[in-house]
Amino acid sequence: MAEKPNITIGIDLGTSNSCVAYLNGDEPQVLPNSDGQPTTPSVVAFTAQKSWLVGLDAKHQAVTNPTGTVSSIKRFIGKKITDGDVQKDIKLVPYKVEGVENGDIRVHLDDQLKSPEEISAVILQKIKQDVESRLGEAVTSAVITVPAYFNDSQRQATKDAGKIAGFEVLRIINEPTAAALAYDFDSKKRQKIAVYDLGGGTLDVTVLEMVNGLYRVLSTCGDTHLGGDDFDQAIIQWGIEKFKADTGVDLREDPVALQRLREAAEKAKCDLSTAASVDINLPFIAKRDGSTLNFSYSLTRAEFEAMTNVLVERSQEPCKKALRDAGLAPTDLNDVILVGGMTRMPKVREFVKRIFGKDPNTKVNPDEAVAVGAALQAGIINGKVRNALLLDVTPLSLGVETLGGTFSVIIPRNTTVPTKMSKLYSTVKDFQTSVNVKVLQGESKLADHNKTLGFFSFIGLPSAPAGEVQVEVTFAIDSNGIVHVTAKNVATGQMQQMKVSATSGLSPDELEKLVQKAKGRVIETGQKKEPVPEVKAATPVTSAPPSAPKPQPSQVASPLPPPMAPAPGQDDNEFLTGDMINSLLNDPGDKGGR
Repeated sequence: MAEKPNITIGIDLGTSNSCVAYLNGDEPQVLPNSDGQPTTPSVVAFTAQKSWLVGLDAKHQAVTNPTGTVSSIKRFIGKKITDGDVQKDIKLVPYKVEGVENGDIRVHLDDQLKSPEEISAVILQKIKQDVESRLGEAVTSAVITVPAYFNDSQRQATKDAGKIAGFEVLRIINEPTAAALAYDFDSKKRQKIAVYDLGGGTLDVTVLEMVNGLYRVLSTCGDTHLGGDDFDQAIIQWGIEKFKADTGVDLREDPVALQRLREAAEKAKCDLSTAASVDINLPFIAKRDGSTLNFSYSLTRAEFEAMTNVLVERSQEPCKKALRDAGLAPTDLNDVILVGGMTRMPKVREFVKRIFGKDPNTKVNPDEAVAVGAALQAGIINGKVRNALLLDVTPLSLGVETLGGTFSVIIPRNTTVPTKMSKLYSTVKDFQTSVNVKVLQGESKLADHNKTLGFFSFIGLPSAPAGEVQVEVTFAIDSNGIVHVTAKNVATGQMQQMKVSATSGLSPDELEKLVQKAKGRVIETGQKKEPVPEVKAATPVTSAPPSAPKPQPSQVASPLPPPMAPAPGQDDNEFLTGDMINSLLNDPGDKGGR
């Protein structure tokens, strides 16, 4: 198979379903999988025959193999076993999830422990396998999307999954930003839009401004634990309670019965987007006193909306916060676009209309828009798309822990990336010769309430009275949202630097072993290759950045790259300043290469 490195695909690695697209000439095109479908269920199974199944093949055998079938792995990637939402999810999935010594998450499959990165990589390998089969050539590079509100650990873990699958991950970009690229608009007219992205496991709300081939994210907010899975769970819980009240049998005690109910709940949820009521019939689901029992109930849309209203309303604050951070009112928006399968739910569309004061735009395909945008971003990186420039933001504040356990912010949330900012700190004890730099991400003023990304000790400081020795801490965020940190002794110029490695992830040795192990893996499929259907092309969306955010007191914005080697696929002028952004606004003619 001849390798053509100029082919880069865009992948939407979703909680429930995944999608892939590429540039066919100048036009983005979604590539169907081996089943001929535009999306692949993000479901992985490890069978008794020691083989891997992905997508529909895995989903179809889940009832007979519930503990060996993994879905919604995205909800665990980059997290610790002690995280509160992880503890809740463990009780809801049929497979066994446990923690290892350092708190990382592992899934128990056939007496083996698999990391979320490895399981996600199996999904990506299936995508890679299908794409190469259709295009007839090797594909080794990809742009992969993540929820905008993913923290650094989750982004790092997603990038690791791509590497295990055999990809060079050129860029990690935010899902709603990618979706905006698939939105067809009048490129010469300055517009402000909101993207409401409610998928299988996460919610993102992003506000963008677009004009003349430039587009800039103004703000983003979200909830990494709100999505279609939660709506499914509401129906599952309703069914369990109904059946137990009528029969005295708790379906949670039977993994096979619970898996059947889980699949029926997902189907009922989807059907209620177009039907006023659905019948859920599951014959022979349980036994009692030697007699078989049937599950047979009707669920109306009104009942479903009532039981999930609290979930819909949970997205209200992220919407308002995104507008507030962007400095906009709902009336300032030209449009609101919907992304993610859950936005097909009528109640969700009514909610969006109520919050933003206008009917949402439904012309983009909510299942494919993110992948299409990722493919366009791949084209921007490769220079194939020369009429667009993407300026995204960091969703969460970054900083360090200081005296008293407080969180000192160096880069505020919603700062345009790539970026680089610095702040001065001083020693707090007499003759202190070292300081500990604890890197944090979050919004709480208390350090312990934020996510720890990493830490290092800066040693060799001169012995002096407290406050006399100053240390400049510099944070740099690259285009993938990955964080680099440098500490410098102001007096001597002595420096120590680190690329923040996720505290919830794989070690370099573990990662390399999984990369080598994955090279011999073949995802089984009994499907024949279908011809690639015609796909409607998407037009890139652009946004124009107004002015760069003003540095906070004691922050220093720098036009220089971080004092470390640029990450693969980045150039030496990666970091943008306000002057650079404004110059692009004034002369938007040639934006190729980004």
